[in-house]
Amino acid sequence: MAQQKQMTLLEFMEKFGTEELCRQHLYDMRWKEGFVCPKCGVVDKPFNIKSRNLFQCRHCNHQTSATAGTIMDKTQTSLHKWFLAIYLMSQDKRGCSAKRIERELGVSYDTAWTISHKIRKAMGDKDAAYLLGGTIDMDEAFFGATHVGGKRGRGTDKAAVVFGVSMNSKGKPSFMKAKIVETVDGDMISDFAKDYIEVGARIRSDGLTIYRILPGEGYEHEPQVFDQEKSPDHLKMLHIIISNVKAFISGTYHGLGKTHLQAFIDEFCYRFNRRFWEFQLFNRTLNACILASPFPRYELIG
Repeated sequence: MAQQKQMTLLEFMEKFGTEELCRQHLYDMRWKEGFVCPKCGVVDKPFNIKSRNLFQCRHCNHQTSATAGTIMDKTQTSLHKWFLAIYLMSQDKRGCSAKRIERELGVSYDTAWTISHKIRKAMGDKDAAYLLGGTIDMDEAFFGATHVGGKRGRGTDKAAVVFGVSMNSKGKPSFMKAKIVETVDGDMISDFAKDYIEVGARIRSDGLTIYRILPGEGYEHEPQVFDQEKSPDHLKMLHIIISNVKAFISGTYHGLGKTHLQAFIDEFCYRFNRRFWEFQLFNRTLNACILASPFPRYELIG
C-alpha cells in the first residue's frame, strides 16, 4: 500500500475554499451520527437557519451553532480562516508563529496570537487524555529565555521541564509527554509519573536520587548513572528529542519565557505523537478543537 501523504495547500483550498464548505465539514465531524441538541439531547435533523448560521432543535427550539461549546466558541473570525490556521499549525513540523498566521490569514497580530494559542490548548487537552505505558525513558531539562531589566541587566529565566518518552520493542520512541515544574525533586517526579504514566510501567532514568521515589509509587525503576564513554546510548533518543524541542522553541519562536512555554511544548508533543499520521493531521487537529472546551481570551492572558 502506498504511503498516504499529508494534504497539500492546493488540496486544502479546493476542499475548504469557502465558508459554507468549512461549516458543512465542521457539522459533519461534530455530529457524525446526527445532530444532537446540546439542551435536550434529542437526536434529529435540525432546522438550518442559514441567515444566522444557526441550527434549531425541532423538539425544544434551542438554537446553537457549529462552533458553540468548542475552542472556536463565540469566535468573530470566519471558519475559513480558522481552518487555514489549523492547517498551518498541524502540517508544519517547525511550528507556525503568530506572525505567519497574521500574514497568511490577513488578520491582526492579536487575533492570530489568540487563535494559535487556542489551537495549542486544544492540542494539549487531546494529549492529556492518554497515559504513557510500557518502557518509559525519563529525564529533565532546563529551558532559558534571555531577558533585559532590573539592576543586573541581562539574565535568564530558566524553566525546568520533565520529559517522559515511551519506547517500543525496537528501542524507538513512540509517544512523549512533557511538563514544566517548579522544582526538580522527588515529589515532582512522583507527580509527573502519576499524571502521565501508567502504574506498573518500567521507567528508565539517570542516577539522580530524585528518581528513587518511583518504586514506592508502583513503578519498576531502572536507574543508570550517565557516562558518555561507558554508556553512550543511555537515554540517547530522549536527549535527541529534548534537543529537538529546544531547536523548535528557539528556531520558530526565538525563545520563550515561562508564561506560555507549556503551550508550545504541548504543541511539539502533539505533533510528535502523530508524526506517522501526517495525512490525518488536519482532521485530527480540527477534531481536537471540536472536543476542547471554550477557552476565553481572559483565561489565556491570565
